[in-house]
Amino acid sequence: MSIATSISRFAEYYRRHGMAATLQRMRGAVRRMLFAGRMALFYCDLDNHHLSSANLSSVWKVRQLRARADLTPEHLRQMTEFWNPRLATKNINDRFARGASLWLVDCEGRLAGYGWTLQGTTMEPYYFPLASDDVHLFDFNIFPQYRGRGLNPFLVDQILCELASQHAGRAFIEAAEWNHAQLASLEKTRFRRLGTVRSFRLMGHTLVFWTEIPPPPTPVKSMNSADPSLRIAGSREQ
Repeated sequence: MSIATSISRFAEYYRRHGMAATLQRMRGAVRRMLFAGRMALFYCDLDNHHLSSANLSSVWKVRQLRARADLTPEHLRQMTEFWNPRLATKNINDRFARGASLWLVDCEGRLAGYGWTLQGTTMEPYYFPLASDDVHLFDFNIFPQYRGRGLNPFLVDQILCELASQHAGRAFIEAAEWNHAQLASLEKTRFRRLGTVRSFRLMGHTLVFWTEIPPPPTPVKSMNSADPSLRIAGSREQ
């Protein structure tokens, strides 16, 4: 996230919540930036047989949107109103322009959350190159009034099952080590932890430092079942 975007988000947060809440939020952001920059990286083999048994729900429905025109004005408002709407809308437009898909989850007919996927690449520099059939999952959000119901792992698993019918590669997702709620949510999905990583941008280059790479589990049968750690290219183990 750029400095300008961060400033804009804090300015909007200040307008909505006041100085005391904004200062507390800024302290938390600085603390995470300085002391908790490690990310837990997860992967999942997109094997159609392996992922074909996701639990369905008559209450929760997941939809995939591939174009900006498919997003209704009301859903756009819900996704952008919590911070700078202009920058948030631009962010959404940029993702669709890059070929990303937006996945919406409805709870009893109302939008409850969303997540994004992008095939073969990532919106920002990543820890290693993705293969053409790999998919990156990112920027998931469940609205506050729907949290605590298991919607995030449900949404993630439904996306993985649908991706398995479209791709033969791997899915990747990450979460900050300080974000215990997100880590606990991912542990309930079909994702498996690959390792712990930290990255820095220096003079236009991304430096990657691995601090934990556990032995890979027994791979499922798929068209792309090599050791996932082999994807770690050009990184330096710490």
